[in-house]
Amino acid sequence: MDVVTIDTRLSQPAKEFLHQPSRLLIDGKLVEAASGKTFPVYNPATGAILMQVAEADSADVDRAVKAARKAFDEGPWSRVSPSERGKLLWKLADLLEKHSEEFAEIESIDNGKPVAVARAADVPLAIDMFRYMGGWATKITGSTIPLSFPGELLSYTLREPVGVVGQIIPWNFPLLMAAWKIAPALAAGCTVVLKAAEQTPLTALRLADLVLEAGFPAVSSTSSPAMARRPAPLSSPTTWWIRWRSPAQPRSAS
Repeated sequence: MDVVTIDTRLSQPAKEFLHQPSRLLIDGKLVEAASGKTFPVYNPATGAILMQVAEADSADVDRAVKAARKAFDEGPWSRVSPSERGKLLWKLADLLEKHSEEFAEIESIDNGKPVAVARAADVPLAIDMFRYMGGWATKITGSTIPLSFPGELLSYTLREPVGVVGQIIPWNFPLLMAAWKIAPALAAGCTVVLKAAEQTPLTALRLADLVLEAGFPAVSSTSSPAMARRPAPLSSPTTWWIRWRSPAQPRSAS
């Protein structure tokens, strides 16, 4: 196995994260890839190996999608109230803020951007996104629409979560882009299967630890990084949405 090199300038929490085994978060549990394979993540500044990361494939994506579908259709996530969803997102923001220096260091060494930029922008903006979307959880509402033709009719819209949301995160703002996608989907009541960029998966994987610590129910597993390096087509007979659509779609009735 290739040798992992730890930068001595990193804080102790960042070093401890890089030393621990990297696993996938699926169905509320940290698990190995079905194949048992790993792949190296490199420091872009030096070319040194930072960490060996579990290499998910189509079997792991299928497991994550099935778990997310079950959590959405049967619970526990579908039974969590909007108010509780907001509280969980706020708790996640608090934990991210508590570990902000660790995340800034991991983002810098994994992505290559100056650590000062990660401290000033990437991490604080990710914290803000989780807090902002936590507030939206109780404010996703429909409308009653007045009609201009005869008859005793009621016309309204009802916003509902769409279900399982597949989220693909690029390498340039790994943590912030993950927050942009995860937070609104969870606030709306969706479940999530997230693929971090194979070049920069580390902050997403560390975020998975905080999701568990925040107390998300089993849905959190599929609402956080189930990272597939080169996902093949899904064999699961289920529908999921690629996240460029609103996570809460309006449905009209009249």
